[in-house]
Amino acid sequence: MSKSLLSLAVTAFILGGCSLIPDYQAPESPVAAQWPQGPAYTPTESAAVAAAEQGWRQFFHDPALQQLIQTSLENNRDLRVAALNIDAYRAQYRIARADLFPAVTANGSGQRQRVPANISQTGDASITSQYSATVGVSAYELDLFGRVRSLSEQALETYLSSEQARRSTQIALVASVANAYFTWQADQALLKLTGETLKTYEESYALTSRSNEVGVASALDVSQARTSVEGARVKLAQYQRLVAQDLNSLTVLVGTGIPGNLPPAQQLDADLLSEVPAGLPSDLLQRRPDIMEAEHLLKAANANIGAARAAFFPSISLTANAGTLSPDMGGLFKGGSGTWLFQPQINIPIFNAGSLKASLDYSKIQKDINIAKYEKTIQTAFQEVSDGLAARLTFNQQLQAQRDLVAANQDYYRLAERRYRIGIDSNLTFLDAQRNLFSAQQSLISDRLSQLVSEVNLYKALGGGWYEQTAQQAKVETPKG
Repeated sequence: MSKSLLSLAVTAFILGGCSLIPDYQAPESPVAAQWPQGPAYTPTESAAVAAAEQGWRQFFHDPALQQLIQTSLENNRDLRVAALNIDAYRAQYRIARADLFPAVTANGSGQRQRVPANISQTGDASITSQYSATVGVSAYELDLFGRVRSLSEQALETYLSSEQARRSTQIALVASVANAYFTWQADQALLKLTGETLKTYEESYALTSRSNEVGVASALDVSQARTSVEGARVKLAQYQRLVAQDLNSLTVLVGTGIPGNLPPAQQLDADLLSEVPAGLPSDLLQRRPDIMEAEHLLKAANANIGAARAAFFPSISLTANAGTLSPDMGGLFKGGSGTWLFQPQINIPIFNAGSLKASLDYSKIQKDINIAKYEKTIQTAFQEVSDGLAARLTFNQQLQAQRDLVAANQDYYRLAERRYRIGIDSNLTFLDAQRNLFSAQQSLISDRLSQLVSEVNLYKALGGGWYEQTAQQAKVETPKG
């Protein structure tokens, strides 16, 4: 009995070596070999550590942000779903892989039956008994043309794609937490600036009102001063709303309440981020998890073609068992009670109204679709990195110009205020200087936020955010032994 089952298994493995999966060839990269060049770009240089290998703790310098990212990695629900999807696809792969092997089962059964006299062959009532114990293989498909193996390969590639999807989810989460945190900080800075500006406007309005009472300032001056006050109050309510909404968005990303023991936040103009190297466009193919996910799905579609091809050929399934059969329990394992069954079954497709051909065409079309998706993913990655590199230089130039504009408006405001106090200029010039300064200061905060968000998105576009610590840094910090 054991030798028969062993021979059956060996035969199945020998016959299951054929595969009709097309040879996989990765599509050529549909982007240039170098990043764009021009006045908006700085020359790209190689670095010892790629951006994708730089830990987020080394990229983000703000301790409060580091703690929020760590909390989000432990509690975010999207990341939890992505991890559970990996487990689900792993289980599906194990199910598909198990079909490559015969399932051996052991069965034991017993039966006693009374036959009435009126239907008995002897004319007398009788009681019959039958007991059996068998070990066998039930409906095992010999994978002659690799159909089962192709489905197993498809399940494996789908499972591997889910792992890359989880990496993409984590990288996106790290970037989203950082951007939400910086937006929250920027809106708090704008709220503080608006509150201080409103106080200044109210003082000017009170001064202008007193001047009007003594006949120095006109009613028009009072009205103009009041418009500045009311405009600042509008901005104050707007930023109060945005700060509250920013905190709500950040709370959802973190997955729990904002920790009460956050370290003090650093100022927006502090050194908050490290500058990451761009590398080469070809590096993205191995650094970006969404590109690797798209390639695994392409390989899964390629494997599905093998399964569709194999469906055109005959399939053979085997059912076999061996054991003992006896009319009573005592004789179940005695000599002469042995029994066996060998039942092969062959299925040959003859006519199916073009269903198999349509299935093969569908699998080929799905592969072409996945090729297009793979190429589109590469193009999108190239664009994201190119946009980030263009923003890097131009934002530095824009921020420096905006700082100079704020300084110029501060000088303009001081001069206008002095000339207004001593009666040289009208209140209109002074109000204009106030508004220009407030607008320039708001723009400076908004531009700084845009620069930070751009750098975070570039870090994400280069595949950064998967590792907590930079590989080389981790080696230095890890004690030997």
